[in-house]
Amino acid sequence: MKVLVYGSTGSQGGAVVHALLERGHEPFLLTRHPDKAAGFVAHGAKVVIGDLLDADSLKAASTGMDAVAFMLPFSLPNPLHALQGAHNAIEAARSAGVKLIVYNTSGTVLNQRVDNPMFDLRSDVIDGLKASGVPYITIEPTAYLENLLGPWTAPNVAERDLLTYPAAAQAPIGWMATADVGALVVAALERPELAPARFMVSGVENLTGPALAARVSEGLGRTITYSELALDDFAAILDNLFGPGAGAGAKTSYEWQREKADLIPMWTDMAPVLEKLPVTMTSVADWAEQFAVPLSPQAQAQR
Repeated sequence: MKVLVYGSTGSQGGAVVHALLERGHEPFLLTRHPDKAAGFVAHGAKVVIGDLLDADSLKAASTGMDAVAFMLPFSLPNPLHALQGAHNAIEAARSAGVKLIVYNTSGTVLNQRVDNPMFDLRSDVIDGLKASGVPYITIEPTAYLENLLGPWTAPNVAERDLLTYPAAAQAPIGWMATADVGALVVAALERPELAPARFMVSGVENLTGPALAARVSEGLGRTITYSELALDDFAAILDNLFGPGAGAGAKTSYEWQREKADLIPMWTDMAPVLEKLPVTMTSVADWAEQFAVPLSPQAQAQR
């Protein structure tokens, strides 16, 4: 298949590109910055220049495509801009006669409006897909294991044997690898007969913080302890990374999610999903072994 891939140079979209290449398909990487796609081009992918807010560029990019792997990038934090970009992408696919759109929602989709722009936007995009008449399938993941590679977690794992994350210690979460989400997206692209369908997806295990740390311990071969990261500390790390004020929105989002925890499912039984989308899932222990962060020289000296 010729598949137009949105967000192709990021972690999630890149996983889709890898899976498409492994399955023998022809990915077309939509990007504003072709230099970022050079690694994929070397392995057979093609680049098309486009911008979510430039409807004409999306129509040109969608022409001749069999299917579209769609997601919204985090570079469009304004919900109105993001929704307009989504509508542009859907209309481009419709006008080009694309046979299937697979939408990776990049997070849980709720079955009601909750006056939270991040969650409501996902529902709005699905409504747009329904109205378009283009066959679609959604892949709706819970939480990505790659979030643990951020500076709020990885350095503490490497240097202090602490898995620090801003999730309540006793809140169970179905952590999953981005590679698995990419594989599920491609499995859906290969099965247009499933449209219209929505698949909530997660890791196969539903793990509290301490249970997550235990699985990571298995992968790293040493004991790691879970430590709930205070939201103020998490916000400070983001401020340091992206500039003052960057952490405020994330802190508010996490506070809201904690208050509404009963509305937000963070795990699903994957057995029925995998019957329709046959993908081999990555265990947390195997993921941790694959992405092991070496100990710092200082930490090694202390041991």
